[in-house]
Amino acid sequence: MLEFGGPWQSRHGLTEPSSVLDELRSRAIRHVAFDAGQITAWDSGLVTFVLKLLREAATLGVDADRTGLPDGVQRLVALAEAVPERQTGRSDVRPPWLARIGASTIATAAALATGLAFLGESLLALGALLRGRARFRGSDLLLIIQDCGPRALGIVTLISFLIGLILAFVGAVQLQQFGASIFVANLVAIAMTREIGGIMTAIVMSGRTGAAFAAQLGTMNTNQEIDALSTLGISPMEFLVLPRMLALIVMMPLLTVYADLVGILGGAVVGIGMLGLGPMQYLEQTRDAVHVSDFLIGIAKSAVFGVVVALAGCLRGMQSGRSAAAVGLAATSAVVTSIVFLIVLDGIFAVILNVLGF
Repeated sequence: MLEFGGPWQSRHGLTEPSSVLDELRSRAIRHVAFDAGQITAWDSGLVTFVLKLLREAATLGVDADRTGLPDGVQRLVALAEAVPERQTGRSDVRPPWLARIGASTIATAAALATGLAFLGESLLALGALLRGRARFRGSDLLLIIQDCGPRALGIVTLISFLIGLILAFVGAVQLQQFGASIFVANLVAIAMTREIGGIMTAIVMSGRTGAAFAAQLGTMNTNQEIDALSTLGISPMEFLVLPRMLALIVMMPLLTVYADLVGILGGAVVGIGMLGLGPMQYLEQTRDAVHVSDFLIGIAKSAVFGVVVALAGCLRGMQSGRSAAAVGLAATSAVVTSIVFLIVLDGIFAVILNVLGF
């Protein structure tokens, strides 16, 4: 019989359960009962003490009679035992390496299948839009376009200008050795229009907009708003994902063209200020180096990159768990996923364009 008396509150300093547990292990005790009639006040400290004792008793096969505990303690203990502890990645036993490889392979295959299914659903939603049957609010689309376009101009301007300036500076250091400083204009213009402008804008948007999409949809998932849409018969793909995808499809090419021009301006700052080239000379060299096809290639790639950023952000948001930590993880995962796919797609585009002779 364990007797409790006086105040059992954390602020008064509680008895450590180690001595009781040691006695429980050392003696051949088969039954434990509680007497809490002398307790004047209690808080979670008493509940923690009782839980530790009950778990040890269950491990040793000792019966425990809880009827002597206060009713509130009994209810809290029952609730703690009914809800298992959340697994947060901790594990006392490390599985064998072959099991880890198998688990990783299965998880990768499941993630790939989920991604392909999400892509198929987004294509179906786009088809519904083309048939005029997609259900979403035009005001939401305009707000997302505003967030993806005009509000992103600041960071796109800064990054593009610095990238153009860096490209020109690095190129100038090398080209000056051969007396070919004028070709800095060619280097910056072609690199920005074909590759750097589109991919850097996409990476900026993945960190800025893709993460925002994941956080928004993850929060909606936490609040069960996505489930509510499904209950009302409204497709979350059409109502939530489609406007975000359309916004980035529209704004990414425009932002890419803007980034190309700002990057060329950054290169001009180095060419004119550091190499002593004339403004008209730099402009004419740039115009001779860049063709319309270079701009079109960058614009086409940027539209695809916009789809990737939107789908990665929305997918991770829809997969988010129902907690604040899960929303943060979804935003992080969206950025990582989109950047990986952006780099892979850019490499694929480079190979295809090289084969086609562009």
